[in-house]
Amino acid sequence: MDQKDLTTLKNWFAGYCLSFSMPGQEDQRNITIKKDHTYHVCLNALRIARDLNLGKRELLLAETIALLHDVGRFAQYQQYKTFDDGLSTNHAALGVKVLLEKAVLRELPDHEQKLILRAVTLHNVFTLPAELDAATRLFANLVRDADKLDIWRVLIEYYGQDQGSRATAVGLGLPDAPEYSPKVLASLRGGNMARKADLETLNDFKLLQLTWIYDLNFAGSVRMVVERGYIDKIVDTLPKNDEIRQAVEVVRAHVNGKLQAR
Repeated sequence: MDQKDLTTLKNWFAGYCLSFSMPGQEDQRNITIKKDHTYHVCLNALRIARDLNLGKRELLLAETIALLHDVGRFAQYQQYKTFDDGLSTNHAALGVKVLLEKAVLRELPDHEQKLILRAVTLHNVFTLPAELDAATRLFANLVRDADKLDIWRVLIEYYGQDQGSRATAVGLGLPDAPEYSPKVLASLRGGNMARKADLETLNDFKLLQLTWIYDLNFAGSVRMVVERGYIDKIVDTLPKNDEIRQAVEVVRAHVNGKLQAR
């Protein structure tokens, strides 16, 4: 692919987003959140790709995958009024369905189409399958990191807003209560990614987001977490007690180890 192909895809995406404009303020806020998220993920993906010294074609592919990774979110919200895949449908699979039905990638070589579709399919899985080829693994990991980096931004903004200003679909409908699950905290303390099935409160969701740091794949991604102060910003919204502080120290030690190992 070349820059002209990417420009064509950007124009298609802008028009596609516009087709989901909604009259209700709350609905439109949720649609806009996902559109803006996509553009931020593109910037994150480019920065990671450049940090890896990828070539021009690889940069174009990285940005394309980032541009299209959440295309299923728009139809998902229109139909179900939620971004919770468990309550609706797998938004990655829905995105691939949209891309195929609308032949969005038809001008690209077959091998690039397959790579893009596979990376979009895998961007939201809990862990990547072991049998992936090197190129698919690289771009899937890249978009997964870029995606997490912006989800942190979106959620931190959400936590700082009053109830009336929040995009309602962002918090997954979890109660904003002071409690949190020992199981989710144990995942954070143990250096493991927490599972969405264990979430009971918004605090659990915040703790789960901190466990995503264990799934970052590139030193450049970890540096962006530090530069943007994501750990501190999430911790500031959590209850202040020793068991949370001790679990967070495990995260900080992990981050320091990743940065020193580069």
